[in-house]
Amino acid sequence: MMKFKLFFIVLFCSLSLSAFSQLTYGTTGLLHAPSAEMQRDKTFMVGGNFLNKELTPPTWYYHTYNYFLNVTVFPFLEVAYTCTLFKAEALGLKPYGYSGFTNQDRYFSARLRVLKEGQFWKYMPAVVLGTSDPFTSSGGGQVGTTEGNGYYSRFYIAASKHIPVAGKEEIGVHLSYLYNNRKEYKLNGFALGVTYNPSFHPQLRMIAEYDSKDFALGA
Repeated sequence: MMKFKLFFIVLFCSLSLSAFSQLTYGTTGLLHAPSAEMQRDKTFMVGGNFLNKELTPPTWYYHTYNYFLNVTVFPFLEVAYTCTLFKAEALGLKPYGYSGFTNQDRYFSARLRVLKEGQFWKYMPAVVLGTSDPFTSSGGGQVGTTEGNGYYSRFYIAASKHIPVAGKEEIGVHLSYLYNNRKEYKLNGFALGVTYNPSFHPQLRMIAEYDSKDFALGA
């Protein structure tokens, strides 16, 4: 069933004042959908989020938290390491005396910009190839797992174009295609988003998106 999510304010800790980091993945992007925007060269981000259970894979039936480290190594390459907390009850550890958050799911993400916005011609969008949680060591090591670990697995291509409107204002348009091979959270479709940073407060970012499964609004 398609769901509609509304986020009024997204708060996270960051060492970069201009950084826009996704709640779930800790990478540059929209609320949940990818974009082709990149941070400045050598940008370092560290942060954490409260994750409503609606933002987690279907097998996660509880609210949780994550934290992440993110580095834009070059202007065209971003890597991140994200940890999401598990509850003991979900891991079947309650009979052994454990409760609450006792473990964490860990994964890497990478984003590679293959085209810069405006490159070759003025209407050229930026294009990024990206992945999150692509590999798991469980089951002998697999890429693009169908089950088990790899809860946040996704592969995508994203394009972003910023369009000036009404003089000083600018709107960002973002289109992406996402794929994974998960049984419980299959991704195989397009995502679309629109962003707006008002000129009177450039650090205020308003987002409307469809992440290939749900609609969301946020700021």
